[in-house]
Amino acid sequence: MYCCAYPENWKTNCIFVDVGWRMRIIGLTGGIASGKSTVSREFQAIGIPVVDADKVAHAALKKGTGGWKKVVATFGRDILQENGEVDRAQLGQIVFADASKRQLLNRTLAPYIGFGIYWEIAKLWLRGSRVIVLDVPLLFEAKMNWLTKPVIVVWVDPETQLQRLVVRDGISEEQALNKIHSQFPLDSKRERADIVIDNSGSLEATKEQIHDISCQITGPLTCKEYLRSRNGVLSILGAVLVMILGCTKH
Repeated sequence: MYCCAYPENWKTNCIFVDVGWRMRIIGLTGGIASGKSTVSREFQAIGIPVVDADKVAHAALKKGTGGWKKVVATFGRDILQENGEVDRAQLGQIVFADASKRQLLNRTLAPYIGFGIYWEIAKLWLRGSRVIVLDVPLLFEAKMNWLTKPVIVVWVDPETQLQRLVVRDGISEEQALNKIHSQFPLDSKRERADIVIDNSGSLEATKEQIHDISCQITGPLTCKEYLRSRNGVLSILGAVLVMILGCTKH
């Protein structure tokens, strides 16, 4: 379950406010049951590292973590399973049915998810990754699109989205619509995208689009992107060191 967005002032609540050390960070988002996870796996399959906000959010709710303690204190121990882990399905039912509780959960987990995402990006930067994909279901809602360029939106038509969600989760159309309406409209996300992947058709058709896009997003880094990459920073430091050594010899 991923139902968490950041409050509007989330950036001021995070340990990191800017990522001046960043490489090229591609934003990937979509709507529930749009097939974004399938696209994310395809990017990984062709060798592009992916930071998955769903996995970060899942880790933030693991038993004993700071996020777990905050959520239990806020929503009570009734949301716990016998083993002490959060019953994500039960918590999801609570927050999808009540916008105020959903916002409360968002505010509670925002610092933990925000830190987790930045930490995953930092680790890839240290490994020398030039291009990564930041997979965030609520990229626009969380106002994280400022961090990424370009932004890819995985889009499907409303009827396909509804039917896929009903089948995937085994729920009624009313329950599915509640989940869909809890997010930013998918058509509005498409309008704000730099690149759109139409996932209404076959998997092969989607893979063809991903292949074409991968050639575009993995092209040479701009000068600004290179200087912010690990190799760029090391190059600058090396040049400065040479200059210092040269000056000391004179």
